[in-house]
Amino acid sequence: MINLEGIKNQKYILLETYRKDNRSVKTPVWFVVKDNLVYVVTRSQTGKAKRLKNNLQVRFALCTIKGKVTGEWVSGTAKILDKNKIKEVIKMRDKKYGFIAKIAKFLSKSKGEFFVFTIKID
Repeated sequence: MINLEGIKNQKYILLETYRKDNRSVKTPVWFVVKDNLVYVVTRSQTGKAKRLKNNLQVRFALCTIKGKVTGEWVSGTAKILDKNKIKEVIKMRDKKYGFIAKIAKFLSKSKGEFFVFTIKID
């Protein structure tokens, strides 16, 4: 079992989500850890958000910015957060990633509203 406290200072996880035909798609993402959950912020029009609406099963592993796996794969279940919890998670993400998070917010505006989900380890 992975110790989430031990990974919270890492920068990237490789998130594996699944298409309707069960083919997997792996994407490096930023994350934050709180209350034994992994939180991920993305936008509503991204592929990962669309895939999660169909299948909440995920896997993730620590990785580099380019997606090279550097840790063990862990299975989990995603839960999409409602709008009133999103602001707190975005603040945590911005604190962890700093100025680069502000740039990412601006550059990703065309991809829809913020979409935040948690991952609970199975």
